[in-house]
Amino acid sequence: MTTDGVRWGILATGGIAAAFTADLVDLPDAQVVAVASRSEDSAKAFAERFGIPRAYGDWSALAMDDEVDVVYVATPHAAHRAAAGLCLEAGRNVLCEKAFTLNASEAEELVALARERGSFLMEAMWMYCNPLIRRLKALVDDGAIGDVRSVQADFGLSGPFPPAHRLRDPAQGGGALLDLGVYPVSFAQLLLGEPADVTATAVLSDEGVDLQTGALLSWQSGALASVHCSIVGGTAVQASVTGSRGRIDVPYGFFHPDRFVLHRDGRDPEEFTLDPADGPRASLKHEAREVMRALRAGETESPLVPLDGTLAVMRTLDAIRDRIGVRYPAEAA
Repeated sequence: MTTDGVRWGILATGGIAAAFTADLVDLPDAQVVAVASRSEDSAKAFAERFGIPRAYGDWSALAMDDEVDVVYVATPHAAHRAAAGLCLEAGRNVLCEKAFTLNASEAEELVALARERGSFLMEAMWMYCNPLIRRLKALVDDGAIGDVRSVQADFGLSGPFPPAHRLRDPAQGGGALLDLGVYPVSFAQLLLGEPADVTATAVLSDEGVDLQTGALLSWQSGALASVHCSIVGGTAVQASVTGSRGRIDVPYGFFHPDRFVLHRDGRDPEEFTLDPADGPRASLKHEAREVMRALRAGETESPLVPLDGTLAVMRTLDAIRDRIGVRYPAEAA
């Protein structure tokens, strides 16, 4: 890092990479110094769009750039293991998009590599860094609604997505679960930890990916979570947490809310809203700030998005896929 800020490299040039970079360049303590793509033309166009000084036509050149403090990996999740691993092997710190990897085994390999090298690694679960989600978790942890009894969350898009789309492509880890279902599962596990048991059912496409999936997660405490994801129907994208003494409702866009309502038994509802100073609800700046805070503090993982929590979510996603019968080509024995 320099006195001017943390130097970022961007690996991949798709939509989420553009959204994240647009927020990064607006942060005074962040410098976007390099971008890489498998296509040199794509990297150069991205660099020109955001005023990035260096553009590479292969990932390894970015990984070997010693003037990059941290790399944001924004490829489809089927390539996360390879891309993030390449950067970690080269000594770079990494922020990797979700779903973190295709499966828990790949995630364990990345975490082990980061810990062996002493490098920072974090899943880009921006929901966990959102100020309102952090406030919601603090209320639950403080017993505002008593003991958590159930969690409900859904995320569905109406599509339709053609068979050639990445969301329908098994080779890219397609389907609703890894792209969208990771949010409801992560929301439930933020509040309850890793479930003791998982049941699930799904509707699969002709290509063998899940078009929509429903899962019931259960904990030894007696708590249950009902989660649903879909790429064939637009859902309410809401969440609700019910406790022994109240309930919290999070409206549309639960993973980046601008408000939620706390219902305590015997009291009037309380509405919590996003502070305008925290920026727009869809801001990715919160996770960027957390990465930079951790790097300056010399931390190798974030307490907001701990690696053990990421591994636990990946194990749950694996369990759901096992129940619904989805396996990707890269996982073939």
